[in-house]
Amino acid sequence: MTPEQIRDSSLLELFGLETEAQTQVLNTGLLALERSPGDAAQLEACMRAAHSLKGAARIVGVDDGVRVAHVMEDCLVAAQERRLYLSPEHIDALLHGTDLLVRIGAPDGQGPGAAAIEAYQVQMTGLLYPDAAPPLNPPAAHPPPPPSAAPAPLAEAEAEPDSEPSQAASGRGRRVEGGERVLRVTAQRLNSLLDLSSKALVDTQRLKPYLASLQRLKRMQSQSIRALDSLREQLNDAGLDPQVVDSVVQTQTLMVEAQQLLQQQSNDLDEFGWQAGQRAQLLYDTALACRMRPFADVLGGQVRMVRDLGRSLGKQVRLDIEGEKTQVDRDVLEKLEAPLTHLLRNAVDHGIESPEQRLLAGKPAEGRVLLRASHQAGLLVLEISDDGAGVDLQRVRRAIAERKLSTAETAAEMNEEEVLSFLFLPGFSLRGQVTEVSGRGVGLDAVQHGVRQLHGAVELTQQAGQGSCFHIEVPLTLSVVRSLVVEVGGEAYAFPLAHIEHSLALAPEEIVQLEGRQHFWYQGRHVGLVAASQLFQRADSQASQDSMRVVVIREKDAFYGVAVERFLGERTLVVLPLDERLGKVQDISAGAVLDDGAVALIVDVEDLFRSVEKLLNTGRLERIDKRARLNQAQVRKRVLVVDDSLTVRELQRKLLTQRGYEVAVAVDGMDGWNALRAEAFDLLITDIDMPRMDGIELVTLLRRDSRLQSLPVMVVSYKDREEDRRRGLDAGADYYLAKASFHDDALLDAVAELIGGAQA
Repeated sequence: MTPEQIRDSSLLELFGLETEAQTQVLNTGLLALERSPGDAAQLEACMRAAHSLKGAARIVGVDDGVRVAHVMEDCLVAAQERRLYLSPEHIDALLHGTDLLVRIGAPDGQGPGAAAIEAYQVQMTGLLYPDAAPPLNPPAAHPPPPPSAAPAPLAEAEAEPDSEPSQAASGRGRRVEGGERVLRVTAQRLNSLLDLSSKALVDTQRLKPYLASLQRLKRMQSQSIRALDSLREQLNDAGLDPQVVDSVVQTQTLMVEAQQLLQQQSNDLDEFGWQAGQRAQLLYDTALACRMRPFADVLGGQVRMVRDLGRSLGKQVRLDIEGEKTQVDRDVLEKLEAPLTHLLRNAVDHGIESPEQRLLAGKPAEGRVLLRASHQAGLLVLEISDDGAGVDLQRVRRAIAERKLSTAETAAEMNEEEVLSFLFLPGFSLRGQVTEVSGRGVGLDAVQHGVRQLHGAVELTQQAGQGSCFHIEVPLTLSVVRSLVVEVGGEAYAFPLAHIEHSLALAPEEIVQLEGRQHFWYQGRHVGLVAASQLFQRADSQASQDSMRVVVIREKDAFYGVAVERFLGERTLVVLPLDERLGKVQDISAGAVLDDGAVALIVDVEDLFRSVEKLLNTGRLERIDKRARLNQAQVRKRVLVVDDSLTVRELQRKLLTQRGYEVAVAVDGMDGWNALRAEAFDLLITDIDMPRMDGIELVTLLRRDSRLQSLPVMVVSYKDREEDRRRGLDAGADYYLAKASFHDDALLDAVAELIGGAQA
């Protein structure tokens, strides 16, 4: 390819981009002018769009584009100068010209052809000059250059004095939107950037276990220094060789120096980890923002489609849109286009009545379809509503019986929600005759399938005589998913929050047997209970727990409780697709990496429902043996909580008890000291400011007692200054947690780090 050909190819590509942008302006403006023909702002916008396209087409030598844009511009200028009133016939012709320009600027190069262009010029000339028609070809100060010629400077290429540089003529791969330069980047590169940034974010989280190990090492050193101090005192008391005592002192000095160095390195690593995490988070957020586009991007031809379809059916229909600037992942937008188009066509065809019917019903002749987009709880929520006749429920009931999907008697007893659900079945249509719009059996099941591919849900509601509404919820992005992470058989699994109804701790006595299956009572209904260990084929360890952790999942009206080992908490996970060579993994949709570098599998809840139904139908659903769980003897680790606040004591007691620890409480340091000397504990959790004996005094006494000096100690205090932390740690505490930053996971994670899990 020659340099001239490369240049021409680039210019044609830019012309295609400009055509796409300017025809969107024309479509929007012309539809607005149809309702308000004298709108000066819309006339100006459309005229400038046609003018820019004419200049761009002339620059790149696309003669058909010049001819079409020229006659459109003449029509719009005449309307601006009030020499012409835009009738529906004019609007139809201008929209037809817009469609021709789209085909002319298409990258495949398959334009409408010379005959279609000439016919359009004749049509527009007849509308503009009904009495006498001027020449078909527009005047030009200079003929357009041939495709292989270098483009002339813009001032020479466009003779009109009000010419403006177009994007195509600039020869640069960027456009201006909202004052910012926009560069063209392929979707593949954006995906790669997001993937790399997500991995960088995960990598920074992997520093946390190293920091925790350093903290543990510091506590071990503190204990070693105290042990050496005790040894030195015993050696002095025993009157041994002073050289032995000096060796112990030197060892202790080296340990102190090592601890100081370790403290400094730990602080530096902590600071580095925090900064790296902040930068990685910013990088990921920025990369994700690059993939986000306004919801209006999916609406390109929808307003026009609704208008044209309504006219073809003899109906007056207007599409109103709210929330056009709502940001959504471009992948979600692309997958939403087909379902939205189907629902909008459905609203015009099935919902909106003819003008005569609407007037008889006391409605305006023009029907209204509303498309609303918004963000709610990390989801994109769409509502497609119309003010038409609504769904004829009796007609649906008759169709159900005719298709032998149910008996007429049963269909008559169904409530509205049950009847409407049949509309989503494959091949179900109320249209008896096949038309270009409907009746081919490709109905709302296609919409539901498309929405489910996005891990979303669609629901239909209606009001007889007043209209219907489709409510759709899908994730804002497919790149991340908010999930509840659980443990099953020692492995992490993530349930997307969009499919979780509730999570709870279930006592053994709450499980009941109904028809040979295990259930529990939830919100006025019996919910079937299944073991995640069976579904995911993991070793079952449910029998070792006091209570059962259950995730209640929902699919439409169906509920199941999935018993897991424990909850690891809510996480926002970066979705990592599984290797395509694995094929479809049963009950699993993707993978993710947790903060500590461990892998979690993201559950495909819809697939999980099918697996449960299959186990039920084949009689292979296993029973969770609650009797073994009740009778198994457990040795639980004991924790002493010392705090003068009743609220804090009770909160910590409940949290620790629920996690499986045995908890005793004391009201102040003196009460705690007496409890420590009387009973055996695995951990002491104490406040600092307390009457009679504060926490510092309590820890100091404990470290001086040979029987208790190795007992792990956690200080939980409102004091969050560095000197307060140092004071507590210097007294001998192994862990310092500020109440200001206190939350459930922080306390429980710290306890598990100090003494391990609840079971011995």
